[in-house]
Amino acid sequence: MTESTALYDLPGPHARRRHLLYGLASTVVIIALAGWILYLLFDNDQFTSTKWSPFLYQGIQELLLEGLGNTLKAFAYAAVLSLALGAVLATGRLSEHRALRWISTLLVEFFRAMPVLVMIFFIFVALKVQALPALVAGLTLYNGSVLAEVFRTGIHAVARGQGEAAYALGMRKTQVMTYVLAPQAVRAMLPAIISQLVVALKDTSLGFLITYEEFLHAGKLIASNLDYDLPFIPVVLVISPIYIGMCMLLSWFATWVARRERHSPKTKAVDVAPAEPQTLLPGPQ
Repeated sequence: MTESTALYDLPGPHARRRHLLYGLASTVVIIALAGWILYLLFDNDQFTSTKWSPFLYQGIQELLLEGLGNTLKAFAYAAVLSLALGAVLATGRLSEHRALRWISTLLVEFFRAMPVLVMIFFIFVALKVQALPALVAGLTLYNGSVLAEVFRTGIHAVARGQGEAAYALGMRKTQVMTYVLAPQAVRAMLPAIISQLVVALKDTSLGFLITYEEFLHAGKLIASNLDYDLPFIPVVLVISPIYIGMCMLLSWFATWVARRERHSPKTKAVDVAPAEPQTLLPGPQ
């Protein structure tokens, strides 16, 4: 049950009634919109067997599976490299050395401001890099710079006293960052990290513009070889749920990781033994 806090008061009877009406009205609007879209699709004969029977062919299924595998491969490379680059740039921005901090800030702001497609095209055309490395490099530079800001903000969100207490115990800066600040910041950063990884997953579809044979490229190739009107609509209706499912699976994985982190033995409260009477020091009591 939701609890009242300093920033949120439990709604009263009238507010709950309004919220219920708002929810019902929104549901009706969404259902009506979905019904209208389905009506247009049926009216344009988009669900006839002629337009869906090609997806039963083994060659088309293998082409879609190959494209899906290439999409996941590009995403895996981009995700790992983006997290690594983000950690490096965030470390540079948090550095005490001014030159390193300025260089890291310049790189972060530059790659954040550059459109992903421009970077991919530049690497593919100007540097003559192959399609997969060009796509992964463009996604890494952009998402890594965004994740650098996420990491830096997450570290700053940890209470200042945590770091001060660690320094007071004689820990070095690397130890403070690794054992004190970063573990606490990860829990706050996890939703933003997963959101950015979802963006990277969706941006892998830009690979079809440089002839990388990913999932969207496979769908475009299939649609261009079908001999009926509006062939792209059935292809989109097949590809879109798979993209949505992958993004939802990634979000579910993040939720599972966060739940497991909360129940981890390292984060549970430790029972402290009650104080016992000790030998008194000599002297006046």
